[in-house]
Amino acid sequence: MNQERYPELRAALRDLFKRFPDEYFRKIDDARAYPEACVDALTRAGWLAVMIPQEYGGAGLGLAEASVVMEEVNRCGGNAGACHGQMYNMGTLLRHGSDEQKRRYLPKIASGDLRLQSMGVTEPTTGTDTTKIKTTAVKQGDRYVVNGQKVWISRIQHSDLMILLARTTPLKDVKRKSEGMSIFIVDLHQAIGQGMTVNPIRNMVNHETNELFFDNLEIPAENLIGEEGKGFKYILDGLNAERTLIAAECIGDARWFVERSARYARERRVFDRPIGQNQGVQFPLAEAHIETEAADLMRWRACELFDAHQPCGAEANMAKYLAAKASWEAANTAIQTHGGFGFACEYDIERKFRETRLYQVAPISTNLILSYVAEHVLELPRSF
Repeated sequence: MNQERYPELRAALRDLFKRFPDEYFRKIDDARAYPEACVDALTRAGWLAVMIPQEYGGAGLGLAEASVVMEEVNRCGGNAGACHGQMYNMGTLLRHGSDEQKRRYLPKIASGDLRLQSMGVTEPTTGTDTTKIKTTAVKQGDRYVVNGQKVWISRIQHSDLMILLARTTPLKDVKRKSEGMSIFIVDLHQAIGQGMTVNPIRNMVNHETNELFFDNLEIPAENLIGEEGKGFKYILDGLNAERTLIAAECIGDARWFVERSARYARERRVFDRPIGQNQGVQFPLAEAHIETEAADLMRWRACELFDAHQPCGAEANMAKYLAAKASWEAANTAIQTHGGFGFACEYDIERKFRETRLYQVAPISTNLILSYVAEHVLELPRSF
């Protein structure tokens, strides 16, 4: 294996995960539960606050270090989908919130006293076409009144706050369809049952995700983040961090699959020889390792640009594409290497197989990344 970056950080995380072995995550998945003890341990140890500035109680580190945290969660057998929202959701508040909002929320997020794990953007009829969202927020005096619907909104049950995108100016009244949307902080304890209804969505990867309905939900006007009408711009500002962090999670998954499979191939004997002696087993594993390492290089490139405050849209998208592809191919190789045992829950391959499949679809689909690169890098005509 190549020399890993941030070895001390990785060692500390792996030490924490000794408290959460495979059996822990297996039981969580079997019960369709949330890994609350693990997420709480990560939070209390400060790992989910690495990007929050020191003045607000965080570590003040960059996207590179944050990406290592997400990678190691998956590489240690967990699923960062249970907690990654806090990493990039708080970025919206940090970059665009008022000084008062940052002083009010960030120290408590850093300490774990407040959880900002949820972001409400996606809707049933819009999907990735965010500019056509139908959820509205109409200002009435010192409050905004919200009506509409959101879907695939994760971790509501284990979050105190949510970032919400809603249209504040009708689409017909704006010059550009990306204008007229705004971002709000929603106190979930005040919202649920007071104009906001939550319906859980059972899904194949045991992500705690939901459909939300808003019926005259009132939000204090002081909970508006930044300027009214600039919300779509604020959302886009955080996508590069999100995609780079997801790439790191994929790399963590891919390395978990390759390491588990290589170990099994060394130990499993058929016809009086280890199956890893056969090139039919060796070559797919070697290929999975090579593709994972290549994806990792693009991850670091995206991190370097982001932390230097340089444009990194292409690199973040390509990192996510390459890493998701590597993790999915490594997952398939792991199933094939383990044969029938790959389908047995006790080996954990099938669980991680389900979890890593999501990255081909979310948080942005592979096809949309290809469209982005075609248009913005290769300067081809926009396809949609």
